[in-house]
Amino acid sequence: MANTSKTSAADVALAEELIDFIQKSPSMFHTAATIRTYLDEAGFTYLPETAAWEVRPGGSYYTCRNNSSVIAWKVGEKLNDEASSYHFQLAASHSDSPTFKLKTACELDGPSSYLRLDTEAYGGMIDYTWFDKPLSLAGRVLVRDGARIESRLVSLDRDVALIPSLAIHMNRAMNEKFSPNRASDLCPIMSAGDCTVGTVDALVAEALGVAPEQIVARDLFLVNRQRACVWGAASEFVSSPKLDDLACAFTSLKALLASNNQRDVSVYCCFDNEEVGSNTKQGAMSTLLADTLGRINAALGKDEEALRRAIAGSMLVSCDNAHAVHPNQPDKSDALNRCVLNGGIVVKEAANQKYCTDAFSRAVFAAVCADAGVPVQVFANRSDMAGGSTLGNLSNTQVSMHAVDVGLPQLAMHSSYETGGTRDVALAIEAVKAFYDADVRIDGADGATLA
Repeated sequence: MANTSKTSAADVALAEELIDFIQKSPSMFHTAATIRTYLDEAGFTYLPETAAWEVRPGGSYYTCRNNSSVIAWKVGEKLNDEASSYHFQLAASHSDSPTFKLKTACELDGPSSYLRLDTEAYGGMIDYTWFDKPLSLAGRVLVRDGARIESRLVSLDRDVALIPSLAIHMNRAMNEKFSPNRASDLCPIMSAGDCTVGTVDALVAEALGVAPEQIVARDLFLVNRQRACVWGAASEFVSSPKLDDLACAFTSLKALLASNNQRDVSVYCCFDNEEVGSNTKQGAMSTLLADTLGRINAALGKDEEALRRAIAGSMLVSCDNAHAVHPNQPDKSDALNRCVLNGGIVVKEAANQKYCTDAFSRAVFAAVCADAGVPVQVFANRSDMAGGSTLGNLSNTQVSMHAVDVGLPQLAMHSSYETGGTRDVALAIEAVKAFYDADVRIDGADGATLA
């Protein structure tokens, strides 16, 4: 599929806003906080899970679990105007990206006077892309102040570590084959002798304005500090850490905020822990979505039967990025079901059901986009290659509904620095907004009406 569109100044501006969103989100906890800032500024009401909920037609609300997963929703003004059951229209993405997590005892003293960090992999990253890059630390820290233990966000926002490559003179076969050992080759160096064990807590404590002994626990991750940018002779590319999946978290959030559907409950989900399987209390396989939809239903004064009918008539757009054709290895893509940068949002499908798309959900989403004049691409893996999976089917184990898997096309997925198309940011917002705006009335698996 050739791309004949041109990148505009408006496209660049949205890509720059995406970069700003990502730079404010160095960990999944920061991602949730950044999303909450957007929602607060748009006038959404925060409903803690521990509080009683009051939800009314015309209102906008959100809740949060573990400070790393967020669900937001807008209730249509005309939700109760019709005798027929209401429904939900949902888009879901994830807040986490592959990286390295610090262990509780994380400072390796030596060899010689070196101080290194002991980490383990979080997700399936491309290991070699983490070498020779300035790294920082970010995440959450639990701080004790008297009888109270509080969660604090921390981002050092400066270079404190680096994973050095071995010189080619010491491994002449490096360019032929290199498979780094995560226990020995991927330990970041933090000091050559000036710092000692205890430096991590000292740095974190300084950033938080507390004493090191007040730190009782931490979830800290390595952060690639390479500058994100829009680049290319025609500004066609956007490159950044964490495009997978913060590009979808950002574009689906912008779509929700710009949408206006008066007859449904429009729902935005951003789950944590997709990169490690989603089976956590705040992941897509948790009860978070089921709990939230059930409480929305109850707060609207509706019974359990109404909830079951609403879910049966609902649809989910699972948003997680897709593999664009690689310029140097196009043979790695399927001959027909392939996508390109700046060609628009991608519908992903797999016969093994690792993606939740089927003919019904594809037809509905494609029709919505066609009515809005928004381009849609297709993706399937080569039949002799195993593909990845995402959160759509996993969330459906808790709340079952029609669902389609989509994403922005990108290169170098799970690298520490990924590349997408500048124009695709705007096109993805348009596509998901079109879905939110459409009044999709589903009749089991027999058909759907778009209003």
